[in-house]
Amino acid sequence: MSDTVQKPLPEMSQVAKPFWEAAREGRFILQKCAACGKHVFFPRIRCPHCSSDQLDWVDASGRGTVYSYTVVVNNAPSAFINDMPYVVAIIQLDEGVRLLSNIVDCDPAEIRCEMPVEVIFEKLDEQFSLPKFKPLT
Repeated sequence: MSDTVQKPLPEMSQVAKPFWEAAREGRFILQKCAACGKHVFFPRIRCPHCSSDQLDWVDASGRGTVYSYTVVVNNAPSAFINDMPYVVAIIQLDEGVRLLSNIVDCDPAEIRCEMPVEVIFEKLDEQFSLPKFKPLT
């Protein structure tokens, strides 16, 4: 069954379009509020801190630490069965925001909270590349 089930693609809203376009180019960007100076993730039309609509897209470091994670060892039947075991993690970015992603390029047993990580991109198709994270070496 896993050979016929396609993994879902992200939905590209107008608000998130710059994020996905940058990811496709291998760049990691975040919104930053011009009014209060705080970074924002997930893409929004207003700052969740001060309600300003002055959100700009800025280059981000792509570095952070593992805030929390889980190792998925049983997800059948699904399009992700060939990926198991895989790690789903909340990444605390250096810019102060958190995002949900995968940790790759390491043994899941080696992952720890507060472990430093950096972004890499996995190309899905011509439109989407997913930001994922690997241990910082």
